[in-house]
Order: sequence, then C-alpha cells, then structure tokens
Amino acid sequence: MRPRAHKVRPTRGEVPSGPESLLILHAAELLTLQGPSGPRIREAANELAVIEDGAVYAEGERIVDVGTTSDVLARHPRAGLQIDAAGRVVMPGLVDPHTHPIFAGSRAREVEWKSQGLSYSEITARGGGILHTVLETRKASEEDLAREGAKRLRAMASFGTTTIEAKSGYGLRTEDELKVLRAIGQAGRIAGLDVVPTFLGAHAVPPEFEGRRADYVALVEGTMLEAVAAHRLAAFCDVFVDEGYFSADDALGILKKARQAGLRPRIHADELSDAGGAVVAAKIKATSADHLNHVSPEGVDALASSGVVAVLLPASSLSSHLPFADGRRLVAAGVPVAVGTDFNANNWSESMPLAVALACHHNGLTPAEAVVAATMNAAHAIGREGDVGCLEPGKQADVLILDLPSWHHLGYRLGGNAVEAVVKKGRVIVDHRRAP
Repeated sequence: MRPRAHKVRPTRGEVPSGPESLLILHAAELLTLQGPSGPRIREAANELAVIEDGAVYAEGERIVDVGTTSDVLARHPRAGLQIDAAGRVVMPGLVDPHTHPIFAGSRAREVEWKSQGLSYSEITARGGGILHTVLETRKASEEDLAREGAKRLRAMASFGTTTIEAKSGYGLRTEDELKVLRAIGQAGRIAGLDVVPTFLGAHAVPPEFEGRRADYVALVEGTMLEAVAAHRLAAFCDVFVDEGYFSADDALGILKKARQAGLRPRIHADELSDAGGAVVAAKIKATSADHLNHVSPEGVDALASSGVVAVLLPASSLSSHLPFADGRRLVAAGVPVAVGTDFNANNWSESMPLAVALACHHNGLTPAEAVVAATMNAAHAIGREGDVGCLEPGKQADVLILDLPSWHHLGYRLGGNAVEAVVKKGRVIVDHRRAP
C-alpha cells in the first residue's frame, strides 16, 4: 500500500545546514526500490516501493533519510541545496551493466550493409565488425581514447545513468588491452561517474592469431590476464562465448584463471547461437550472463538454479538485426533479469531509458520489471548492490528527477529525454530544470 500523500510546503528562509546536504522533496512519485537485499525475481521484480509526495535527504555522498515529504522535513528541515520535485518522478540513478565505451574509429558504414541484409558474420567477413574497431583502437593514444570515452560517459549521464560497467576487448594485445583499461579508468574520473572495469581480452581472435585460437586463449589466460591483475585494472573478466568466437571450454579455462587472479567472471552468452554460454555461466557461478538471444531451456534452468543475473541488451538486438531475448521466459523461471545498453562501436546507444522501453516492447518485461532491471538488478549484475540501485539510508545519493506524469512512462516512451536533473553522490551533475 502506498503511503498517504501529504501536501507540505518546504521551509523557507532558514540557514542551510551545509553545502554538502541535499533535500529533494514533493516528488509526485518517489521510487525507492527498497526491499530484499538480493536480486529481485518473479513477483518481487515488480515491486518499486513507491512513495507519493516523497522526499530524499542526503549528506555528503550518502542518503540519510527517505520517506514522505512531511516526515523527512520534520527530521531534516534544512539543507544546503533544496530541490522541489513537485509533479515529477524521482528514482535511483540508472545502472548500465554492459557497455564497451572505449574505442576508436567508426562503424557507420555497416548500417548500409545491414540494410542490404548482410548478417553479423557476413559484415565481419567484409572487414567490418569487432576486428575493424580493434585495428582503429590499436592506433589510438590512451589520452584520445580516454577523452572520447569521457564524452560518451557524459552523454550516458545526461540520460540518467550514474553507474556504468565498461569493457575492454578492442585491443586484443596485452599492451593495447592495458591501454584500453587505463583509458576506462581515466574516462570515469573525467566524467565524474562510477565506472566498473571489465577485462574482455577474449572478445575475438585477432588477425595475427587467425587459425590459432588455442594459442590466443593461452595468451589471454596467461600473460594478458597476469598483467591486468598485476596492475589492478579490472574487477571482472568476460568471455564472448559464441559460434565463431570462443567455446564453452575456452571460457571455463579463462574464467577459472581469472577467478584465481581476483577477477569475478561474466559471460557474453548465446547472442548469435546456442553455444552453451548460459550453462557455463551457471557452472562457474558468473555474476552475469549477457545477451541470451538464443539461450536454451537448459541454459535458462541453469541460470535460475545458480542465481546468475541475465542481462538483456535489446538495443543491440535492434542494431544488429538479431532476435530479442525472451525476458518473459527468464522471469517466469526465476532468473534475476537486468537491462543494459550494450553501447559499443556497432551499437551507438547511450540511453538507458531507451533500453528500458525496448525491454518492455520487445523482451516481454513489464514496465516495473524493466525499472527494477535497470536499477537494483543491474547493480547486482556488476557487484555494486551495496552502493547503488535503490534509495535507502546508507546508499549513495544517486538520484534522478524526471519530468514524467508517472513512472509507467519509462516503459512507454521510446524516444526523448525526460531527465530534469541527475544527482551523483549528492552533487547535481546534470541540470535541465527551468529557472524559476
């Protein structure tokens, strides 16, 4: 049951308690997503914990109080910055659990090939695809990659994303993978966002190893992984398990070594075919299995029994002319479902709200499930559930103010940008509000 709405005016003329305190009040709908600490599954994936006429009070980087405006004002009548969110939706900052934002060059020419009906593999054979981006990225400097990456991260923030997972995988040589991972860290610092780095050396077999996949796998799980771990450049290790890329056995070997080196496993699973990626993700207890366009019934059952988060990437299906993953089947089986953009050189999509809407229109998620998938479950998919994904005392003050009549519009609108303000760790980093 929703708390009764209270119409309380904000206090005026009082001395602020300090520049690092923030009070957002009078939200028409405050989506707190408070509830169980684990990833949300089945019926719980529809629970948004909405408070009418809600308020959030933060000090420094952390939330201190959440509730109705009257209750929060009674406890915290003053703040260094006070924002009236009357008529607006207020919710946690969006968490993007799957991106590839550091690369050089363009794949714009591939749109014409797609329009002619060429498949993913046919585009690769023409000199497009991942390896085209690898060649361009190898030529780019770390400084240029970081600068361009920061621009992309800021664009994501303008659509409400406050925490982003970012993968390497466009270097495919030890020195270039390290370069890309360093650029990921630098881009996050420039943009002022939390960026979770993932090592994806097993993204594709580079040209110099053509026909020698086993030798390249040995390099990834040996010298390359050792260098990444020694420099502490990544939190996760990912493998692209699919036809024409890496096998389930390749992934098991790489990810076991990664775990020994202190990196948590993730998997690009069953995007182009049923290659057993979901089953491997369950076997190795990966944090997430991503894509899942062709996941088998056995793969779904394995994910459900293991608790691995399924990350759906509908914008990637759209741009690559691929089937959409069956989110309804995953939810019904009890798999925790998250949603991401899969921003990359082939899928220039910066908008998490678009991913949320596409998940409703094409992956079979309800609007509430899609919101949970883009916040709390996405936080679990990247190991940041202790800090982000919901609005409750102790969590980071990552908050969105949206010019929407209801949160249901998040699943309804396929375009535009309803973001009025984005708060990251208690600071307003995006402000589209009109002057009073």
